Amino acid sequence: MNVHELLRLLQTEHDDTAARADNLREQIEQLTTALAETEARLAELAATRKVIDGLTPPDHTTAPAETATVYQRIVTTFNEHPGKVFRVRDLHEHLGLPTDEPSINVTRSRLGRLVRQGLLEQPGRGRYQKRT
Repeated sequence: MNVHELLRLLQTEHDDTAARADNLREQIEQLTTALAETEARLAELAATRKVIDGLTPPDHTTAPAETATVYQRIVTTFNEHPGKVFRVRDLHEHLGLPTDEPSINVTRSRLGRLVRQGLLEQPGRGRYQKRT
């Protein structure tokens, strides 16, 4: 290999590397723009949340939060008593929930969902326990 061939190969390698560097700079510029737009959107969302929180009365509680709390209490009870089998009415008494029939039916429905999700099992009709 002579000097001219070596210089030509070096120039080709230089041109390829320079092109790759230019390509990477373009990608960095695009990502920087996308990041700035995303951060601006996050700021807008935070401001919107702050405005909505300011308009919401302090005593306002949403139904999903209440439902999540009941689910959490149910799951916690089963976690604290992993071997115990609960009937719905017994679970209500344990949690201090109302024992009227509509409330019992709502909990029965919740327990059914937890069984389908695999968190609980039903060893007998109307009986529930933590899945082991």
